[in-house]
Amino acid sequence: MRRATVIPSLHALLVAAAVVAAALLAVSALAGCGGSSGGRASGDDPPLPAHPADLPPTPRERAARRAAAQRPAAPRCAADAGNCSTAQGTVIALESLDPDGDGDLHLILAGGSITFPGISVLDINRDLRPKRDPRVGDWAAGAGPVYPGSHGQHQIQVERVVYSPRR
Repeated sequence: MRRATVIPSLHALLVAAAVVAAALLAVSALAGCGGSSGGRASGDDPPLPAHPADLPPTPRERAARRAAAQRPAAPRCAADAGNCSTAQGTVIALESLDPDGDGDLHLILAGGSITFPGISVLDINRDLRPKRDPRVGDWAAGAGPVYPGSHGQHQIQVERVVYSPRR
């Protein structure tokens, strides 16, 4: 038995072409192609800045600015001090039980560059030591003369110090 070949009618071709055209029109309308909004679906959005530095701050940046604004002012060296440096930053380690037994506190900060690039050690005298030792993640700042520590590292013998606990 021989199969009959089906030749589509002109009417069926026109209907199929109309369906395809309608589908393409709907897809392009949903995609927002050809609009003056630069590829965005809504023309109400403000234009993006030309440089990434001009972008608005992220939520993390806003939180960091709020935290910095709530901190106490970092201590400064006196104008006539010859061997005085300052450092401030986040506490990344501490030694609250001093091996030599004089009761001072050593804070290692991620900030400043007294001991290593980006790292500073504060040697805090027992008289300046707070009631509660800072914890890792707290913010601290100190000012004072720089002397070598027991391992030969440079550290600040703190004369003025401030703390701000992490919330």
